[in-house]
Amino acid sequence: MRNIALRLSYDGTRYHGWQEQRSDVTVAGTLTRAVNRVCGDVSHITGCGRTDAGVHAERYCANFRTESTIPAERLPYAINTLLPADIAVSAAIDAPEDFNAVLSCEKKEYIYKIVCSRLRDPFLNGRAYFYPKALDIDAMGEAAGHFVGTHDFAAVRSVGTETKTTVRTVHWFEISRGGENVEMRVCADGFLYNMARAMVGTLIYVSEGKIRAEEIPALLETRDRRLAGPTVPPWGLYLAQIWYAGAVGEMMR
Repeated sequence: MRNIALRLSYDGTRYHGWQEQRSDVTVAGTLTRAVNRVCGDVSHITGCGRTDAGVHAERYCANFRTESTIPAERLPYAINTLLPADIAVSAAIDAPEDFNAVLSCEKKEYIYKIVCSRLRDPFLNGRAYFYPKALDIDAMGEAAGHFVGTHDFAAVRSVGTETKTTVRTVHWFEISRGGENVEMRVCADGFLYNMARAMVGTLIYVSEGKIRAEEIPALLETRDRRLAGPTVPPWGLYLAQIWYAGAVGEMMR
């Protein structure tokens, strides 16, 4: 039995997230149907994380087991012929037997895109968050620095997926601006449910003066979700990069 790892990307606008569900169209469900037609009976495809409805992925990793003898390098071409235009497989390899797209992941980077404009751009509809005023990038950058490190992030998670611990390590949180466009990059060893979007919402509160940058450490210590900023809309969020060891890590670059 082979263990195949895929690199893919998708526009999440019309999907109810990654995770396969009975009644909603999902990325996993759509991909599974295509892989089954190419490789035969694949019972389950494991994704590197549960992206929410409307969230996009510039890079995503998934793995599945199959007895198909189709060479790995030919799989992207075969699978893509059966996928809609908003999902694309860009690479595939035979992964080690013990590889698991979620459990083997070392860290992930998300990007959140904001357009500071009162006028919407139809070409960015569903791909960026339109915020109708300027953001204080300096204050937000100072606050973002307080998220870096190992902390309990219960104050910036939504109740939903159960987890053994709410402690995570954020490796970096960078903010850049080009004209009206603001981009936030956050990398961590793992993310809690809605954690990235809640951190962005909290930084927007800092820009608005509702929370001071220096209050972030104390806010995290409270573990109280009510004290942090809102969960911003999903359509500005992109899974940008995933890190693995070995051959899969090389494929994901």
